[in-house]
Amino acid sequence: MNIIRRNTSRSWSAVAVIALVALGGALPLPAAHAAAGCRVSYTVTSQWSGGFGAQVAVTNLGDPINGWRVTWSFAAGQTITQVWNGTLSRSGTEVTVADAGWNGSLGTGKEVSFGLNGTVNGSENPSPSAFTLNGTTCTGAVVLPSPTPTTPSPTTTSPSTPTPTTPSPSPSTPSPSTPSPTTTSPTSPTSPDVDGATIVPDPSWTCGTAGGLLPPTLGKPVLQATLRQDAVREVGATQYGTRRIRNISGGTVTGGRVSGSVLTGGLELDLTLSNGAMETEGLQILRTGDGTLIYLRSCGVAPAGTSTVRFVPDFEAPTSSSYAWLNTGTFVGTRVIDPTGTVSLSIYDVSGVSATSTVRLKDPAGTAQQPWTCAAASGSRGASVFTENVTLGSSLSVGASKRGTRNIIPITGGSMSGRLTGSVLPGGADYQLLGSAATLDARYVLLTGDGEFVIVRNCGRMGALVPTFEARAAGPYGFLTTGSWLSSDPGMGAGGVSITIYERR
Repeated sequence: MNIIRRNTSRSWSAVAVIALVALGGALPLPAAHAAAGCRVSYTVTSQWSGGFGAQVAVTNLGDPINGWRVTWSFAAGQTITQVWNGTLSRSGTEVTVADAGWNGSLGTGKEVSFGLNGTVNGSENPSPSAFTLNGTTCTGAVVLPSPTPTTPSPTTTSPSTPTPTTPSPSPSTPSPSTPSPTTTSPTSPTSPDVDGATIVPDPSWTCGTAGGLLPPTLGKPVLQATLRQDAVREVGATQYGTRRIRNISGGTVTGGRVSGSVLTGGLELDLTLSNGAMETEGLQILRTGDGTLIYLRSCGVAPAGTSTVRFVPDFEAPTSSSYAWLNTGTFVGTRVIDPTGTVSLSIYDVSGVSATSTVRLKDPAGTAQQPWTCAAASGSRGASVFTENVTLGSSLSVGASKRGTRNIIPITGGSMSGRLTGSVLPGGADYQLLGSAATLDARYVLLTGDGEFVIVRNCGRMGALVPTFEARAAGPYGFLTTGSWLSSDPGMGAGGVSITIYERR
């Protein structure tokens, strides 16, 4: 547990956000002299002994560009070992990350982001202090081109030279033929202009709405939740895609009919596919002002090139409470994460809403499909693999709801021994359905002694629990993602329960 606290503290204290905008037009430009400008945020999302993870978000404040490259230098000898959603190149201490092809188009005001893992020398990991986008320094304002230095000759009539009778001749003015968000091709998986369109997810991740996720802001506001993010953990490239875990340490809920707080221990699980699209899952517990507990599990998607996740919230509220209407409503929400790490959820009632355009998402060919439901397996237990001693918080009872009686037991930490050694991280819970045969659904994260994250889902009826794992596929625990396993039922352990994972034969 000492390892956990030290790493968690370092990763959070290392978070640095740098916002800068362009002040110069050094970028080689075509004769049209496009306006230039950019803003970059660089956030250290996690840090461990000898290494770190970071997220870089770039906003184009100038004219649209097709093909981007972001360049900076590290001041303390840091080295990048992995990049996703971009292409890495180096020249001495200078680092350049260019687009990955599918995300090369960057319109005015649009944001693109990429992630990276790196190594550090010693304990120092200062954030870069200067960035350029396609050669233009990013520091905040848009620089309009000056026609004087680029005018070929005083006697040459240039269409880009402003005249007193033409107040707005700048070629940077968008063409009237530029499509609006509502006319973007509905089959384009990389278009960020989806605000007014229905998003139809890949059939493997429908979020319970095979017909698609309607534009939420066309509906009626239900609630706004602001979540505090206390750690971001980069798992890396797993069997499904590039996985990131966001740990939630509480928050607030506001709205006309629902208000209260978000309890600590929630998880937001983000999966970025090789085509840049994202699939997300959220697990949160809400407590209303009158003390009612509501379980919120969300399923979301984001097309490539967008930073706003659209999700379907699945509420479980007590059927005997004044919030029972949440169990049967038709809701869609948006999730936005600001540079400080605050996660904002806005949920709307979209009953009766319709949209005229559609954006269809398609997973890349050959992509392993992450599951939404519990795994099932037969067979008998073979050799033991490792044992977890999991510490637990006080039980939280939602009570009778739409799926049965929901009981939630928060996971507060623990340890493991065997082929895996290390710690059980605080966060997540066992989301139990009680009845004649209890069904367990435990969701949590392990941190191995050598610094790898492993996501665990241990699910099923008592006596037939089947665990599944998600880990860095090329890492030392990739075998967990391809093997078949069985779990013991929880037994009494130090401060909580003891669970042993077995090979399945």
